[in-house]
Amino acid sequence: MIGGGIVGVATAHRVLSRHPGASLLLLEKADALAGHQTGHNSGVIHSGIYYEPGSLKARLCREGARRTKEFAIAHDIPFQVCGKLLVATDSAEHARMLALYERSITNGVEVELLDAAELVRREPHVTGVGALFVPDTGIIDYRRVTEALATRVRTAGGEIVVGAEVTAIDESGDAVTVSGPAGSWRARRLVACAGLQADRMARMAGLRIELRIVPFRGEYYQLPPARQGLVRTLIYPIPDPELPFLGVHLSPTIDGDLTVGPNAVLGLSREGYRKGSIDPRDAREVLGFPGFHRVAAANVRTGLRELRNSLFKRGYLAECRRYCPELTIEDLRPREAGIRAQAVLRDGTLVHDFLIERTARSVHVLNAPSPAATSALPIADHIVNELDA
Repeated sequence: MIGGGIVGVATAHRVLSRHPGASLLLLEKADALAGHQTGHNSGVIHSGIYYEPGSLKARLCREGARRTKEFAIAHDIPFQVCGKLLVATDSAEHARMLALYERSITNGVEVELLDAAELVRREPHVTGVGALFVPDTGIIDYRRVTEALATRVRTAGGEIVVGAEVTAIDESGDAVTVSGPAGSWRARRLVACAGLQADRMARMAGLRIELRIVPFRGEYYQLPPARQGLVRTLIYPIPDPELPFLGVHLSPTIDGDLTVGPNAVLGLSREGYRKGSIDPRDAREVLGFPGFHRVAAANVRTGLRELRNSLFKRGYLAECRRYCPELTIEDLRPREAGIRAQAVLRDGTLVHDFLIERTARSVHVLNAPSPAATSALPIADHIVNELDA
């Protein structure tokens, strides 16, 4: 196994559950598990309301939400089902809200349609012309879920090695050899859940893929302690189907914080969380990729707005104040950013669904952005089915 995020560790756990006594080694480049997308997200247990009916995301997210809660209960991991409000702030968003309501019914997601008065009654500090309330949405710490899964992997006889970067993969007729500075390992099967490095692992293994991982920084702010009770539920905007990301939202966390974010700006370092981080190799690969040029050309206005909001806090504040007008510039306090691994095809198409490809002896998760943390347990089942096919 390559990759110590929640999808990788969940898959290792599932392999050992289905094949007791199997010899399993999980390699993680970072010095700890869950160090990238798993540990840098909003901690939301998603409901599956947004996703294209029939897609892997729609199906696996619903199942994943249920199983995440069951796993948390079984392992004494705190979580809270606080619900989510998707707020429409004008007539155009209201029309999209009604379309999203119909999609939620198709996807089998429980949802309630609210008018402006009911929205304010439930959340007095939030304003809009209407909202959708999704009661099953929750919050959790996915690092803790990953740690609990890792404990079960080790108990079942699996080995986990951190600080083990993979720099070469050699697949032959009867084995796969994985090597790097920490050593070399030979196995009958390989699963790569490498997140921000997924495309590179796939190419090392000989997959001819027409995509590249483009990193998008998601910058967050944290509200001061005096504002922590501002809302009781997650507050999301109505997503624009023409745009790839969900937009800035207010998110209570399981630790009692209240965060605002994320935005979405191009990252020039796949693993650089500090603002302004640049990795020359990462930057060359993104800026030299035709697919990125096509994405940028199709989203010029959006990209410029996100960049402006990244550079100038008042622009970011304006996004928040559309549905929470009493927020002030002093309320936005820095919080560590996240980086989304977004697969982009050569023709400029953003891959929206989970994407898994395979060779004769390896399975590669090439696209697993949100809601992958929510969906990790059923994604693991899907991967192991591919392994056993």
